[in-house]
Amino acid sequence: MKTYNLCLLGFGNVGRALLRLLQEKTVELRERYAIEWRLTGVATRQLGWLADPAGLDVAALLDGGVEQIAAYQDVRGWLAAARADVLFELTSLDVATGQPAIEHIRAALEHGAHAITANKGTVVHGYQELSELARKQQRRFLFEATVIGGAPIFSLFDTTLPAANLLRFRGLLNATSNVIIEEMERGKNFADAVRTAQELGIAETDPAADVDGWDAAVKICAISTVLMRKPITLEQIELEGIRNLSVDQVQAARAAGTPYKLVAQVERLEQGVKAFVRPEPIAADDPLAGVTGGSLLAHFELDVLPGLTVKLDVPDKGPAGPLGPAVTAYDVLADFIRAVQQS
Repeated sequence: MKTYNLCLLGFGNVGRALLRLLQEKTVELRERYAIEWRLTGVATRQLGWLADPAGLDVAALLDGGVEQIAAYQDVRGWLAAARADVLFELTSLDVATGQPAIEHIRAALEHGAHAITANKGTVVHGYQELSELARKQQRRFLFEATVIGGAPIFSLFDTTLPAANLLRFRGLLNATSNVIIEEMERGKNFADAVRTAQELGIAETDPAADVDGWDAAVKICAISTVLMRKPITLEQIELEGIRNLSVDQVQAARAAGTPYKLVAQVERLEQGVKAFVRPEPIAADDPLAGVTGGSLLAHFELDVLPGLTVKLDVPDKGPAGPLGPAVTAYDVLADFIRAVQQS
């Protein structure tokens, strides 16, 4: 039974949720998958590059009381000192470049570690390079957590849909916009609807990436690049957010039985792909019609299947529901299991 040295780069909400999940699943990982683990590296802005190949104190880290074991100046020295077998890259997204996350993944693979990320920029800006490097190094570069955390998207095609070609994808990929539109349907203006979403913990202090469609657009780039094998840039996506929707417009659409949703779509064409993110009224017979609150949905049209839908439901108790660090951490954990079992 192998013990894997794990390194976390980024120790925010997702990193903390991942450590708690690893603790909860320790016995199951051992008995079901023959996996033992120890945390040998953590890197944060506050603590720096910490490494101890004998293992860091997970409980102390979660309590905020860890002492510095050793500090390193860069990712490569840190990975070597930690003797990393797996890197979890959990840093913030840079939409324009995907850096420094791409360099972190590159360093991990060159070191000989599996690289698992929740950072969409690594897929949008570095997928081809990093995938080829992973194959060369006989390691895995996995990123299930980048689109609809908690739902199988990339792994669905990787493991269960051999020889299936994606012709068109349509989805609701941003929970914040769903919630804001529903608050507007109840009569709130856009600013008040955003404020409600923030109070519920589903919208950021600056909600621009969600309401202007950038979050969904980055995810569409990732889907086109990986599942259609057609790399596209953000500039190639027709982009319109939800800021210009009026309360009257939203309420009229709801009354007509065709409520607005922020739809993300990419379609394969003979000469490439066409992609957009924009608010659209959704007919009752549309696969996207059943989504409410913070729930998310992905609908795939394939050459071998007319339609396949994956939906992540959020309980009625609130739009924040299970969406957030816990489900993202689960995707990261699942990628860890896949990586070490398939290597």
